[in-house]
Amino acid sequence: MNLEEIRNHCIQKIAVTEEFPFDNETLVFKVAGKAFLLTNISNPLSINLKCDPEIAVELREKYDTILPGYHMNKKHWNTVMLKGHYGKKEILEWIDHSYKLVFSGLSAKVRQSLI
Repeated sequence: MNLEEIRNHCIQKIAVTEEFPFDNETLVFKVAGKAFLLTNISNPLSINLKCDPEIAVELREKYDTILPGYHMNKKHWNTVMLKGHYGKKEILEWIDHSYKLVFSGLSAKVRQSLI
């Protein structure tokens, strides 16, 4: 996957914004102001994704190219190197999982206002 494919997938979701809050290299996708995906825009491309803690550990054990989230809470975030032994389908599912976790963590009032 490349950055444009990731971006196109993310911005199709409800209430997603993109910004560079840290520097000119780190692109962050947010839902209602809460990050669900961070990525560098240079090669090698990796993404940080929020993940259910049990699933996060399972993925790290299964793939040596999925690591605890770089500069993130290592219990809830994974860094996924995009040149790993998984396909586009898996990466998109992990992005969706991250988005859903963050979206479901929003207050009911905020979620309702976005739908």
